[in-house]
Amino acid sequence: MTAGTQVCVVGDPIPGPSNHSLITSALALIPWVHLDSADVPGEHDQLRLMQRGQEFSIRVGSIELMNSRLSGSEQALATLTCARLQDRPDARVLIGGLGMGFTLRAALHRLGPEARVVVAELVPAVAAWARGALSHLFEGSLEDPRVELRLEDVSRAIQSGPAQYDAILLDVDNGPEGMTRRQNDRLYDIWGVRRAHYALRPGGILAVWSGRPDRRFKARLRNCGFTVDEVRVHANGSSGRRHGVWLATRAAENPL
Repeated sequence: MTAGTQVCVVGDPIPGPSNHSLITSALALIPWVHLDSADVPGEHDQLRLMQRGQEFSIRVGSIELMNSRLSGSEQALATLTCARLQDRPDARVLIGGLGMGFTLRAALHRLGPEARVVVAELVPAVAAWARGALSHLFEGSLEDPRVELRLEDVSRAIQSGPAQYDAILLDVDNGPEGMTRRQNDRLYDIWGVRRAHYALRPGGILAVWSGRPDRRFKARLRNCGFTVDEVRVHANGSSGRRHGVWLATRAAENPL
């Protein structure tokens, strides 16, 4: 194992049938309803908001990007990061991608009253869904006075100035290997990682969600001056497919 890299697993599954499996079987009998579609800037395929009973899904083409029943890893992205910000009561956090609000809600739950959270969302319709069909999932988090929602590419927020954030949380596309938007690759290439390093305060954290492991990306983080911890978390709390969260910490001194 490479020095400075730690791998741990959160929530190993319990043997036997799970509630998740039983619920999935029951929901399979209910048809999906297409609620809305939204253009993704620069891409041909649209985002689609789907509903099946009380379950919601956001998809592009045949690929499901997120599901309201599978929020474990999205919440972990925030809880694992904010646990490392306990000594920063006025932490400034940037979240890339609004999604279904699970990361935002988890961050607000862990952060203090003096913290500030900027959420950068590229697709205006996703913000509209957050205040419409998905408002019950957000539980009023967008009205929290600590939150600022910006309808812009998160890369613009990252490049807006040096040492602005104590943490940058990226749940954009499917991780470093993007599927929905080719321009997302610039968040995760060598220049994107360096820009994130530049935007973080000393000791700041770049936290990245991914649908699958990526050794090259982990090496890229280290090569750009980050100390990297890799955590694997279950999509549904203690069961289901495992997703990855990288917690990359910028050195407290000697920036690039």
